[in-house]
Amino acid sequence: MAVTVRTATTLDVARIRADFPILEQRVNGKRVVYLDNAATSQKPRQVLEAMQRVFEEHNANIHRGVYEFSERTTAAFEEARAKVARFINAPSEREVIFVRNATEGVNLVAYAWGRDNIRRGDRIVTTVLEHHSDFVPWQQLAKDVGAELVVIDVDDDGRLRRDQLSAELRKGAKLLAITQASNGLGTVNPVREIAAEAHAAGATVLVDAAQAVPHTPVDVQDLAADFLVFSGHKMLAPPGSGAVWGREALLERMRPFLYGGDMISRVTVTKTEWNELPWKFEAGTSSYVDAIGLGAAIDYLCAVGLRAIHDHELMLVAQLLSRLEAIPGVTVYGPRTVEDRVGVVSFNIEGIHPHDAATIFDREGVCVRAGHHCNHPLMTRLGVPATTRASMYLYNTVDELDRLVDAVHKAKKVFGV
Repeated sequence: MAVTVRTATTLDVARIRADFPILEQRVNGKRVVYLDNAATSQKPRQVLEAMQRVFEEHNANIHRGVYEFSERTTAAFEEARAKVARFINAPSEREVIFVRNATEGVNLVAYAWGRDNIRRGDRIVTTVLEHHSDFVPWQQLAKDVGAELVVIDVDDDGRLRRDQLSAELRKGAKLLAITQASNGLGTVNPVREIAAEAHAAGATVLVDAAQAVPHTPVDVQDLAADFLVFSGHKMLAPPGSGAVWGREALLERMRPFLYGGDMISRVTVTKTEWNELPWKFEAGTSSYVDAIGLGAAIDYLCAVGLRAIHDHELMLVAQLLSRLEAIPGVTVYGPRTVEDRVGVVSFNIEGIHPHDAATIFDREGVCVRAGHHCNHPLMTRLGVPATTRASMYLYNTVDELDRLVDAVHKAKKVFGV
């Protein structure tokens, strides 16, 4: 795999790392190297403090109280929604629905839009790159209503088979569900071009941006998708935070996904009237502190700069790829061009199961993910049961990559390969 080695970025990584107290921890006596950011990111003090202020200064349920605590919490919650809208360039805050994570977001669309719009004989197009969260809901919907699920393959470099996608779209499609960036390989799909092609074929387009929004600027108007989902916990925010963006015209026609408090306008014994957007889809007490934490994470990422973060990650990817390909017996998966990736590198060491490799890495203080990464179809396509995955973020350094490479050599020595 020929790569261009990048050597410098504009990020002040030392200053950034000072905001993350967990990075001072030691694992097995060694300073921790956290390289599992595709699973979840660490949280800076600014996010932790923003959430703590809610609990200490004005904690109260939102949208329901006329006293000061409730009004302050409601204002902070809705300001977080406005931050999300600006962050992804949504035309309206009414189009931003808070959910717990991208998984819930996909399921919201699958139930509230899919079950009223996908019929027997319709075609749902998705890809082998999808996380189970953007695969299983559509698989189950197709099974329940008698639709056809069409799965697009990747080539041997882990790039989407555009020829196959175009051919399948020409046959007609009601929905295209596609990831913007693969959690298993780091592959970045050209979603803007693909969405235009899908719309020309009459398809509605849902984009899973869980691995894109934390790492690179995402503009829903430029992408021209119809729905987009992402999780907060992968972008410095707490678990329990995330969002669905959808076109207002589509959201207005959709029935609620969940029923209960806050998503209603009026209830009688014979009829219920739904609340306005976006609250129509936010039943019960929202995770308002988590949403406020998401807003604080967005503030942090915007202050650092998404383009600078993306450039930094690509530098790390190039450095890691060049190191790994120089090690005998190491196979790296995914695109050969660094620019076609986010900060995810999956690899295997010949003769060592990924779980065993990750265990050895842990002894060296290096945290990586080993397994199928919630993507059995992709693992089947690669012909492996699992991979070892290192995923990088704004606080990772080249020195930490050296620690990972040293751990690879240690694992090879331990297993005699």
